[in-house]
Amino acid sequence: MDFVTTADGSKTLYHAEVGEHYHSKHGAHQESIHVFLKSGLQFFLEKENRNGASILEIGFGTGLNFLLTADYCGENSLKLDYCGIEAFPLPLEVISHTEYNQYVSADLWDVFRSEYKNALMETVKLSDYIDFRVAHADVLDFEDDGMFDVIYFDAFAAIHQPEMWSDETLAHVCKFLKPGGVFVTYAITGNLKRSMKALGFAIEKAPGAPGKREMLRAVKLG
Repeated sequence: MDFVTTADGSKTLYHAEVGEHYHSKHGAHQESIHVFLKSGLQFFLEKENRNGASILEIGFGTGLNFLLTADYCGENSLKLDYCGIEAFPLPLEVISHTEYNQYVSADLWDVFRSEYKNALMETVKLSDYIDFRVAHADVLDFEDDGMFDVIYFDAFAAIHQPEMWSDETLAHVCKFLKPGGVFVTYAITGNLKRSMKALGFAIEKAPGAPGKREMLRAVKLG
């Protein structure tokens, strides 16, 4: 895999075998902020008037979404319980070369790197506010006793990984979302909208990050 500098100056990885970048070429950092932090977590906190949330991320990848979310929660004294699902966790050495340290506090970056390998086996406490783990599993094999407030769906694009966007996968993932919970992803297609409606979600076409006109945000009814 090769590092690529995106349009906003932040780095991402290009996965040649999949034929896809881990983040948008139009700006990895700004896509993560717009799609997941603002349209996902912040939307949920404002909607529910909450001071914390539990998040399930599909496709942990380079850890950018987690790092930006954890940094925001740390700065605002918000409780965060974060679980990423990743079938092929990246080595710490690769993540360390993303230079994402420039976007988060030095303390968070240091504790994240020191605990990353432990988080692949169990939940680790990165601070008084942040619990973190990475489930090393295929998404359909993931099981958990808990339920989550927000789902960050950040799988590779459907053209490259159609199985990640199937009705079966979406149904499996969404069973872990609480009623009133928020599902966000950078993509929006007719098939995705139909699938989410069939699963009992109210869907919204939200403004997309640079390079995409729209994205999907969905709230679980019931």
